Amino acid sequence: MAGLHKSEFTNPVIRWVDTRMPVFTMMQKEYGSFPTPRNFNYFWNFGALAMVNLMIMIITGIFLAMNYAPNTAMAFDSVQRIMRDVNYGWLLRYVHQNGASMFFIVVYIHIFRGLYYGSYKYPRELLWMIGVVLLILMMATAFMGYVLPWGQMSYWGATVITNLFSAFPIVGDPIVTWLWGGFSVDNPTLNRFFSLHYLLPFVLVGVTFLHVVALHITGSNNPLGIDVKSPQDTLPFHPYYTIKDSVGICVYLMVFAALVFFAPNFLGDPNNFIPANPLQTPADIVPEWYFLPFYAILRSVPNKLGGVCMMFGSLLVLFVLPWLDTSKVRSARFRPLYRPFIFVLVVSVVILGMVGAHRPEGIWVVLGRVCTAYYFLHFLVLLPIIGKFERPLPLPESISKPVLGGGGGPLPAGAAAKPMEKA
Repeated sequence: MAGLHKSEFTNPVIRWVDTRMPVFTMMQKEYGSFPTPRNFNYFWNFGALAMVNLMIMIITGIFLAMNYAPNTAMAFDSVQRIMRDVNYGWLLRYVHQNGASMFFIVVYIHIFRGLYYGSYKYPRELLWMIGVVLLILMMATAFMGYVLPWGQMSYWGATVITNLFSAFPIVGDPIVTWLWGGFSVDNPTLNRFFSLHYLLPFVLVGVTFLHVVALHITGSNNPLGIDVKSPQDTLPFHPYYTIKDSVGICVYLMVFAALVFFAPNFLGDPNNFIPANPLQTPADIVPEWYFLPFYAILRSVPNKLGGVCMMFGSLLVLFVLPWLDTSKVRSARFRPLYRPFIFVLVVSVVILGMVGAHRPEGIWVVLGRVCTAYYFLHFLVLLPIIGKFERPLPLPESISKPVLGGGGGPLPAGAAAKPMEKA
């Protein structure tokens, strides 16, 4: 009939729906027959793992919100009630609590994969920038969620982090007052953080949708970092990568379950089992582990405004990364000079995490400043220089053709790699 979409599905119910609203045709096109490079390794599982983790966090968060009281007089006790009296409340909270850590583990590995294989380069610059927006939204959501149990570390963490905005001249103090909803971290602050913590995951879903749209427009990168040239270079997403992702999800869920059932408080802070007390400051105010590298960067600069700018700059520099890296070759597999530096970057970030967990004294101050300097040196100095002088290894002719050993020698310094040309 005129006006109806022609559906290829044989199931009468699915065909009836699909002719009027072709959601099944769209899903088949984008997740069934969608051509993907045939040489994905398991690093490409982590995008799917992040989406699974986001769904777990939203579902458990909705049920936790049904029993949580966003009031400073009742918040801590309501969390204890969830743990003790609500049916399976302990499981919901432990899954949600440890899900935040698992989410960041998955996303940090996903980011490392993008850095190593050059997934931020042409034509995927916007895809990468949307991913950075997702990371910032995740961090904001996680910070606000950490405040909700209203323990000692929740309260003082909120006090310290929100006070950072006061470092900005003129606008700083009004921003802090707006965040607090008054003149200190109190009931209005908790209400605001609860509302935003509930809202932002749905914003994350929307931005994730844009991330996937951008991915399906430009196509996926691959471990070789070269463009798809023929149908032999690709496989349909289903069943090949749905099965591969399923294997990764099973392994991920086993690790997640082990953390939830055998070490649920391993990544938490004991001070958060003490009700918030504005009159008693903890000996050490330390954020969650996934914020520690940024906290170390903040403390590495003696000046408060300088430290805040450096901390935010460590995230903002990722936005311009596609233009800082001047190399024409994507994958670090073919970049012998760049490859060791990416691992030095990883080591420096890990050391920054260790620095953030310790008091700013002695060797930790020196390590923090050295690793902070290297972090910015890597992006702002080394990447532009390496791209100009590096002599990449010869790239394979196609994804489907195996790389032959020997022959060819390195490409001339700064030479454009043929597979990077736009199809």
